[in-house]
Amino acid sequence: MPLETAWMIEKLRQLLLIPSPTGFTSAATDWLMLELSELGVAPKLTRKGAVTWTLSGGDAAPRAIAAHVDTLGAMVKEVKYNGRLKLTPLGGYDPSTIEGEQCVIHTASGTEFTGTVLSTKQSTHVWGAEGRELKRTFETLEVRVDALLHGHALVNWHDTRALGIEVGDFVSMDTRTQILDNGYIKSRHLDNKAGVAAMLEVTRQVVRDGLELPGAIHFLVTNYEEVGHGAAHGIPADAVEVVAIDMAAVGDGQTSSELHCSICVKDSGGPYDHDLSQHLRGLAKAAGIELKVDTYPFYSSDATAAWSAGGDFRAALIGPGVDASHAFERTHTKAIEDTARLLLEYIRS
Repeated sequence: MPLETAWMIEKLRQLLLIPSPTGFTSAATDWLMLELSELGVAPKLTRKGAVTWTLSGGDAAPRAIAAHVDTLGAMVKEVKYNGRLKLTPLGGYDPSTIEGEQCVIHTASGTEFTGTVLSTKQSTHVWGAEGRELKRTFETLEVRVDALLHGHALVNWHDTRALGIEVGDFVSMDTRTQILDNGYIKSRHLDNKAGVAAMLEVTRQVVRDGLELPGAIHFLVTNYEEVGHGAAHGIPADAVEVVAIDMAAVGDGQTSSELHCSICVKDSGGPYDHDLSQHLRGLAKAAGIELKVDTYPFYSSDATAAWSAGGDFRAALIGPGVDASHAFERTHTKAIEDTARLLLEYIRS
């Protein structure tokens, strides 16, 4: 059955534009709840803030699909003497990848301010080689806030705090999303909103076409994966298998590709379930999906978190190939399509 790729990619675009750093995901989960309701399913919000829904099926044992909507981000660590902001990261940002990035400061009152992440010695005309050679860390980066106080520039911490900006305010980075005519998609936070878009398309197709499933399928979109405990809670107790959907890391020494879906058979938490991985590989082969098989040395997933919390089920991990993960990422429409196709084959198997 053909996917509605244009619909899926449009939903991905919409979701990418919604800031959702770990711990600040309610706008994204509210959007997801509305989208699911419009598809005709009945989503629920867990006390932890994750989104769940179930597609009914036959008498076969229930299974679960998990992905995450939270992204990397930051929080105000300090309002500095010069009126600028020191950041503390949320998730695994390489600080050098956010230098020069536009951002939004989300204050506790609900007011938002834009800003730019800069080095503390940014100007070449002031610092010369000293600025170029400065190691980029969260100690040497700061946010320049785009605001005036009574018509004057912010020059000290009193000025910035007078605007309502305080320690603990969330900071989200501009995704700079671009969807190109040749199928490439460039954006921050394709990890893992591309996976959520694939889950939405599969749900839409099952509901639209009235597809019969052998057993119930539980879906879980978590909101704390980037800090390691997303699916530590939320997988229903009756699920005998969990397939996590997350980005596949592309780079030297990896088989993963931006144009393909990958299956990860081992990450930093160890191997995934061999029998379930083999089942997915067989489904891909039968469906004509060129599935890449890979291992990731510095990686964990919602399935890892669920297992670490004591989950008693088989677990596997698939997802679209994403280049430059945790930086300015890129994938291809085909990789997201193949992920959705394989997911659809799995829930019908």
